[in-house]
Amino acid sequence: MKPYYFLGLVFIFCMACHDDVIPKPKGYLRLEYPKANYIVSHIDGTPFSFEANTLASNINLKKLVSTTKSYGVNVEYPTLKGTIYLTYKSINNSQETLIDFLRDAQNFTQKHTRKADEIKETEYINKLNKVYGMFYEVGGNAASQSQFYVTDSTDHFLTGSLYFYAKPNYDSIYPAAKYLEKDIKHIMETVKWK
Repeated sequence: MKPYYFLGLVFIFCMACHDDVIPKPKGYLRLEYPKANYIVSHIDGTPFSFEANTLASNINLKKLVSTTKSYGVNVEYPTLKGTIYLTYKSINNSQETLIDFLRDAQNFTQKHTRKADEIKETEYINKLNKVYGMFYEVGGNAASQSQFYVTDSTDHFLTGSLYFYAKPNYDSIYPAAKYLEKDIKHIMETVKWK
């Protein structure tokens, strides 16, 4: 019986010297987007222009209300599965005042507080081009991750919102949301009234 004990001990020692099994670490998706290249976007019939990223393959104009000068412009990013929706309203040709437009834009952002973890506000002022506004960064699983409004405070009012063609999951859309956040800020910074 002693030889069996000896073989058993050798077997145990050989197995004890074996390295522990370590699970393979989780892989993380690495998304790389091209460097933004901006061109001036003049849309016929609108009283404003802005610079758009060339990654945006479609920029569509829709007239919203025939009685006033209101326009919708969709800046579509099919590769990122997202769209920046711009809405322009003329202050002079409207029954609403600038205060009404500001209240509507701010209320629209506040509707996301139920799903948002936080909403950061950043004021924007460009006295040279007479563009004044606010940028909102919405954190969490809200429907829109970035929103803004700009105005010249007398004639023009422009709002914008970013939406993705997917159920909001902040962790999943975060890289694309951050990339398009820069585009939204660039749109704000390059708006020129006609």
